[in-house]
Amino acid sequence: MAILEALDRTTPVSGSSTVVSPENFIKCLKKFYSHWKEDVYDLWGSSRAIAVATPPHSDDIRYRKSLALSMWFFGRDFADTIMVFLSSQIHFLSGQDGCDLLQHLKMPVSRAVGLDIVLHNIEKADNVSLSIDQVLNSVCAQYESNSVVMGHIAREKPEGKVLEEWYQKLHGSRLKLYDVSGGISELLSVKDASEIMYVKKAAYLTASVMRKYVVPKLENIVMDEKKVPHSKLMDLTEKTILSPTNINVKLKAGNVDICYPPIFQSGGKYDLRPGALINDDDLHYDSGSLIVCAMGAKYSGYCSNVARTFLIDCSMEKCNAYKVLRKAHDAATAALTPGSKASGTGIGIEFRETWLSLNEKNDLTLKEGMVFNVSLGFQNVPAKNSDEKIKEISLWLADTVLICKERPEVLTAFISKGEDDAFYSFDEEKIGSPSSKPAPKTERMVLLKVKPVLKADMMLSLKDNLRSSSWTPKEDLRRQLQSEILCKKTNETAMRIDGTNHNLLEGHGQFRAMGDIVAYKNASDFPRVDRLAIQVDKQNEAILLPIYGFMVPFHVCTVKKAEIRGDKKRSVYVSITFNVPNTVSSLQDSGLQANISFVFLKAVTFFSRDRRHAEEVVKSMKILQKGVLERAKRASLVSQEKLQLHDGLTRDRIQLLDLWIRPALSGLGRKVLGTLVAHVNGFQYTVSKSEKVDITFGNIKHAFFQPAEQDMITLLHFHLYSEIMVGNKKTRDVQFYIEVMDAVDSIGLKRRSAWDPDEIEEEQRERAWRREINRQFELFVRRVGSIWSKPRFNQLALQFETPLQKLGFNEVHGRTTCFIAPSPSCLVQLIDALFLVTSLREVDIVCLERVALGQKSFDMVFVFHDYPRDVVRIEVIPMTDLDKIKDWLNDCSLKYYESKLNLNWRKVLKTMMNDQESETNNRWEFLNPDASDSDSESSETEDDQYEPSDMETGSESDDAGSNNESVVNSGDDGGGSDEDDGGESWDEMERKARDADAEMGSESDSEDERQRRREEAKAKSRRPSEQSSKGSPQKRQRLN
Repeated sequence: MAILEALDRTTPVSGSSTVVSPENFIKCLKKFYSHWKEDVYDLWGSSRAIAVATPPHSDDIRYRKSLALSMWFFGRDFADTIMVFLSSQIHFLSGQDGCDLLQHLKMPVSRAVGLDIVLHNIEKADNVSLSIDQVLNSVCAQYESNSVVMGHIAREKPEGKVLEEWYQKLHGSRLKLYDVSGGISELLSVKDASEIMYVKKAAYLTASVMRKYVVPKLENIVMDEKKVPHSKLMDLTEKTILSPTNINVKLKAGNVDICYPPIFQSGGKYDLRPGALINDDDLHYDSGSLIVCAMGAKYSGYCSNVARTFLIDCSMEKCNAYKVLRKAHDAATAALTPGSKASGTGIGIEFRETWLSLNEKNDLTLKEGMVFNVSLGFQNVPAKNSDEKIKEISLWLADTVLICKERPEVLTAFISKGEDDAFYSFDEEKIGSPSSKPAPKTERMVLLKVKPVLKADMMLSLKDNLRSSSWTPKEDLRRQLQSEILCKKTNETAMRIDGTNHNLLEGHGQFRAMGDIVAYKNASDFPRVDRLAIQVDKQNEAILLPIYGFMVPFHVCTVKKAEIRGDKKRSVYVSITFNVPNTVSSLQDSGLQANISFVFLKAVTFFSRDRRHAEEVVKSMKILQKGVLERAKRASLVSQEKLQLHDGLTRDRIQLLDLWIRPALSGLGRKVLGTLVAHVNGFQYTVSKSEKVDITFGNIKHAFFQPAEQDMITLLHFHLYSEIMVGNKKTRDVQFYIEVMDAVDSIGLKRRSAWDPDEIEEEQRERAWRREINRQFELFVRRVGSIWSKPRFNQLALQFETPLQKLGFNEVHGRTTCFIAPSPSCLVQLIDALFLVTSLREVDIVCLERVALGQKSFDMVFVFHDYPRDVVRIEVIPMTDLDKIKDWLNDCSLKYYESKLNLNWRKVLKTMMNDQESETNNRWEFLNPDASDSDSESSETEDDQYEPSDMETGSESDDAGSNNESVVNSGDDGGGSDEDDGGESWDEMERKARDADAEMGSESDSEDERQRRREEAKAKSRRPSEQSSKGSPQKRQRLN
């Protein structure tokens, strides 16, 4: 959540600590009098005057209606002050300091509202009684009635001499009194934009302290087996709240306070009330214990609250109780919509707005802008535990929730309350052994599930334990987690498919539609031709071909390739190939696929005796094609908002100097450096006055910062929503980088020694240079992050992500071996030129292919929610990384399947979209190796097996859409040997064929059919040796 910017409601001036903001006071006065006038009979009891008396200053934390109204009006507490509101006047009885602060409000209020402010200085004891009498006489004289109703707050007992005397004189007067607490509560219940801003800041601070300080502190205490009392945790947490900068929260410490002392409870002693007394007992974290934490922070007087419960190696009964509590809490939160009944208690300047409490007498309806503290808990539930100290347990969850127009917004969602973040477990070295005992206290505690954005260093050991079964093997744990993910995916897929257009070609990037291209609209536009020869009409972008005595026009966009064949000096062949359906290039043309039933001309060859004319024609065609293609690319670009340049001084700019860009600008060498500057709404990379690249913040989908740790470059990478032109290239990925060391170092002319002083000095210079470059990039990233945190860019939700190198793995991408690492929301490869940026939130399932016993590597395929979109295939991943990748996929809540074969995903996805019955079922169950319907699924999988062909070369591309190039050559196994893929003997293949026949129920096949398959298998077993003898590259065998 971005920290919102807002002006304080008090403004510092010379000679005084603070003065009241006239604008805020006038705004509140107008709302107060308007509310009073509209509901004078319902909520204000027909009162003609309203009196509010604030108690003297106190260091204790207290909540009163009078103090809340004072804070709402003035942005601060006006202690020991009496305010009397009349129809034409406002009387203030206050000390000298209060009168000085209110003096400058007289003129603005009189002009804006038409009310006169009358100040009564009660600094001296002689003036108190006289001032009170003057105010009461003014009320009676203004209305000239013996039955004037005076509204006041009846439940607040007077404190101090001034309020006691006021109380006596008020009750001794002839005024009728009416309690207006309900009217004040209703007035303060709906927050305006500035008040919501204060609540959001308070909620962000509360959640940040819980997430960034309390949770790590508890984990360290348990891991290091420290003895820390609850009271000390309370003191440390309170200091952290009062010093927000200690946890990198940029809020003014002077505007921050606590709502109540932070609560820490464990060991069976629980009191689920804000303000509960904290004992000095040590934190109890043995097996089966629960830790309850609650805290609330104020910002500019507005409160927030959050409470969480952490379960340590608890039984299934306790875990189920927590799940029930969480579901009830989520249901109560979801019910907070405009027009429904109150649920929870209101929160704002008062921590507990009793007017909005949930009870049988409260029939108020909710309104947009109200804020609630949704707090639910189970207290003193009898526990079945081996620990005699813990006889009762308690669970507590609380969040601060804002009522919005469509659905409620949980302001404290920054700290999760999910089971993955609340359940902790002890690691056991001997899991599942008969002699296993309850986990001793010396074992280390690990989180069941940690999201990558929170704890990257702990992700390597995730999912080692599960709450429901502490002794289950790892693979069984993964299956249980996968089944939970599958339940969520099933409903999401069905809802998504209902609104999907079942057109396989939708979603492919397209920059032209040949069905709409016309070379000549009318016959009169056809040019006059002197002779039957190939002609190029540059004006109409067409070529004219002589066919059977007629000149037939073709638009240049229909031409796929034109070339000259023949070695003779005079006579040559001109070969022209056209785009036709069911080819790779045609997949980018919706017009071809829409008219697939038409008759297309695929290729034509002409014999020419004039070689010079043939070469000139082919050259003109290629130049024309290039120009049309370039214009079509630029026309397909989405228009971006105009970049607003920074108007400040050069020294105030946020910039990085001497950067290279990828892809490189056209016409410039690699060593031409440029400057990247962050402007008001985007970045601009400048090499010269004529060479610039603009990237707006609104077009950035993902932003990455990768420091030079194990690589030779430090980089910033931007993955965009819409493509932009970089030079003459259309791209969705733009990268800026600096080399921290030379990629190539000549060692032939140097004498190397481990103890050479020059060598040691050179290494030290390289390390210092690396640190300096990383520091400059980190500073740039932080300063840009401060821009993105402004309210203007809140909806973009931009932040720089850093790939997690510890979770990375080697693989083959784009026929090149490279290193891929996950970031909090993507899987990326940013070092090699063929970038890979796969957004995980767009992934539907992941298929792990070629996962079989004896394999040294496997492939991973990402299938997206948009089924017409090409899958992303990552090949030749070492089998040693399989478990790590499975755990990572579970952490990202991605459903994965395993397959022993490579599938033809284009056919699979087309079948999935055309299969109407699978929409309500588990669509991907045919990939499950444990599925019960083995016969039908086996046949379906066999039909959709991976078949290398020309159609597949462009079917699999990365998320960046790198100009429709294939990520890998699907038909090539990277130069693998025949022994690895297809060199099986006849006996082995015959045995596999018999096993396959038995599994698929093929006993009813005829003998001729079995003989035919046997012959085909025998022929395939001979192919590798025949190919190797010819010296041709060996390919992966086609599986039947």
